[in-house]
Amino acid sequence: MGEPRRWSLMHCCLAEAVGTFMLVFLGCGAVHTAVLLEAQSGLWQVAIVWGLAVCLAIYVVGGLSGAHINPAMTVALAVWHRFPWGQVGPYILGQLLGAFLAAAALFVMFAPQLAEKEREKQVTRGQPGSEITAMCYGEYFPSPGGLAASSSPYRGAELVARLEEQQGMVPAATAFGAEVLGTALLALVVFAVTDPHNRGAPGPGMAPLFIGLTVAALISVIAPLTQACFNPARDFGPRLFACFAGWGAVALPGPRFPGFFTVYILAPTLGAVLGGGLYRRVLQGLAADPIPAEGENA
Repeated sequence: MGEPRRWSLMHCCLAEAVGTFMLVFLGCGAVHTAVLLEAQSGLWQVAIVWGLAVCLAIYVVGGLSGAHINPAMTVALAVWHRFPWGQVGPYILGQLLGAFLAAAALFVMFAPQLAEKEREKQVTRGQPGSEITAMCYGEYFPSPGGLAASSSPYRGAELVARLEEQQGMVPAATAFGAEVLGTALLALVVFAVTDPHNRGAPGPGMAPLFIGLTVAALISVIAPLTQACFNPARDFGPRLFACFAGWGAVALPGPRFPGFFTVYILAPTLGAVLGGGLYRRVLQGLAADPIPAEGENA
């Protein structure tokens, strides 16, 4: 991850679109199969698919664009002087385009299953309660995944009431803090494993694997609270598609769900900047000037 060196900005943005498409198609694809078909046996299976998606996307486009595949990382790299500010906007547009197109592809593939889940749960798309299918695209806190399961007894009005009850279990401040912390830890790992001066970094070609494993581990902890975003493009691109595909204000809720912007766009961006800063300003400085052990020559 970092500044592209040989390719035109257009090629780099196309690479970002492809990489983000891969990430969202595989990651949100796993969410679709878990929510609609209960094909995953637990959170870890969804988490590891997300981790593999990150890893594969970096391997595919890393040599072209640096594989940011995340607006929060693009901003953090620019803030900490590892990426030019003039390319931040085009990169983010490429990432959003890739995420939007991946959501469209998944919608075409899973349209019958989405409709069947809504019939089963007696909810109307675009109305309260349809968060149980909208969560395949955008994210909500707390995660409504448990209510989407066929084993959940809630249907129709009871489902809507239960969703409203659950909202108080994860306050907006808690969700915001979880996304800041999760993305900060992710950025810390990204900056560390891609630093050529870090003697503790993994060997050549291994950084994507460790970044992907970090994503999987963080999802395993934070997803029950916020669905674990860490990436504004991953949330906003599919959320925007879902708005046009019939979920309307459930997907882009505005004042009805004010935490959408703060929790899924602002918090990851802030977290990435803080995590990158922790490495660049604190840990990297310590690594550059190690304190000799006792008895060692300075």
